[in-house]
Amino acid sequence: MRKPNDITMKDAVSKMLDVYRLRRKFDETSIVAIWPEIMGTAIANRTTQIYIRDKKLFIRIESSVIKNELVMVRQGIIQKLNEHAGSEVITEMIFL
Repeated sequence: MRKPNDITMKDAVSKMLDVYRLRRKFDETSIVAIWPEIMGTAIANRTTQIYIRDKKLFIRIESSVIKNELVMVRQGIIQKLNEHAGSEVITEMIFL
């Protein structure tokens, strides 16, 4: 039986992330982790480096063909990743 002041584990973790100012790093890590699921295995397998710094997603892709295709749809990718995070974690995508 829940008491009136009880909160869910999800809410407790969310509050902790905000209090200790870990929210941005948590969101960045979750985006990097979800990359294969969002982009698919063909792209994920050719992604050799991926990280986020100052709201910029840096990625290195082995295939120049795939890289060129991603450049053309980068805004859609940014939107999809931010929707997953639930906030604006990425504003720009940079290919290395």
